Amino acid sequence: MISAKTNLQTVRLSAGYDLLMTAGFMTPWTALWVFDGLAALSDALALTRPVPVLDATSLLFANLMGSLVVVWSLWRLRHPTRHAGLYDVLARVLFSAWQLYAVAHGASLLILGFTCMEIAFAVAQGLPVDDPQRAARSTRVLVHHGQAHGHCPKKT
Repeated sequence: MISAKTNLQTVRLSAGYDLLMTAGFMTPWTALWVFDGLAALSDALALTRPVPVLDATSLLFANLMGSLVVVWSLWRLRHPTRHAGLYDVLARVLFSAWQLYAVAHGASLLILGFTCMEIAFAVAQGLPVDDPQRAARSTRVLVHHGQAHGHCPKKT
């Protein structure tokens, strides 16, 4: 069991990680650069499953995914709540399932590094909170006072 404060910090940390890991997928130019970097890493590690060269349609889907995850990340950074964290757990479970499916069907083994992080953040955000009602109240109070930082107010 973790504290409400720790839970909100974890929600923010996962959002920051997602922002860093997916911002490069937002545009066609940066996504191609990211895929070139992943291909170079795959070659350096001598992995037998290469990173694919993207066609225009695959690049579009990479851009859409990157754009959506960046927006979701910014939302969670600005409004870290227990509920947002639980929705993120669901998204991470889905991402992990599809990543494992892709690897099982021949996708690059580099994906498993991302999968490990998805699972780790899903578990961390899904841990029980010592007082879930307090987490909800604390977030509402902070947002109401314009301080949506994810910190619980001190008891006086």
